[in-house]
Amino acid sequence: MAPAADRTDDLSDAAEVHPAGITRWLRDRPTLSGTAPRFDSTELPDEPTPLFLRWIGEAAAAGVSEPHAATLATVDVDGVPDARTLILKAVDDNGWAFAGPRSSRKGDQLAANPVAALNFWWQPVVRAVRVRGLVTEASQEESDADLAARSPAARDAIPRGGWVLWRLAPTRVEFWQGSPDRHHTRVVYEPLEDGTWSLQVGASGSSVQNRGEQS
Repeated sequence: MAPAADRTDDLSDAAEVHPAGITRWLRDRPTLSGTAPRFDSTELPDEPTPLFLRWIGEAAAAGVSEPHAATLATVDVDGVPDARTLILKAVDDNGWAFAGPRSSRKGDQLAANPVAALNFWWQPVVRAVRVRGLVTEASQEESDADLAARSPAARDAIPRGGWVLWRLAPTRVEFWQGSPDRHHTRVVYEPLEDGTWSLQVGASGSSVQNRGEQS
């Protein structure tokens, strides 16, 4: 990273100095600038939902104004990925819920390929959560109830049956906490056939270990 005296926060100035100015400007941006809360990876719940609720609560307490905002990634009929930011509606035994118009691009993509991934990034606490899995539609009654909870202005343009509440049933949930020394922590949950979850803990970028294994 360039010395502070040589750095500029003005992107237009950086680009005019040299054609490679944009690259330098990007490299000069600070990373891992938040403060991670205490996290003991030996004290973990047996399933991911309690840990997610703890983390999103700590993100809100740390000043993240929209901790329930996530990037949703989908795949179209040709296998080309797409992504957008939306709001998480619920997390429970039925899955991770999000909603939107049936006629939207994500609606078309989920109809063609009912799989998706969610990514949460909470910079002030240097934490991320990644979820991926299969997607199903909730009942029409549940979708209608979700639409009814929106403001009148947000409901006006939606025809009857045009709003869908989707649920992502996770096949993998990953919790990531960054560290200035780059010894990041990664916790991975995956569902097992008997209804329980496997739990692995490891350093980011390396193989994770089943909890209880010796290094």
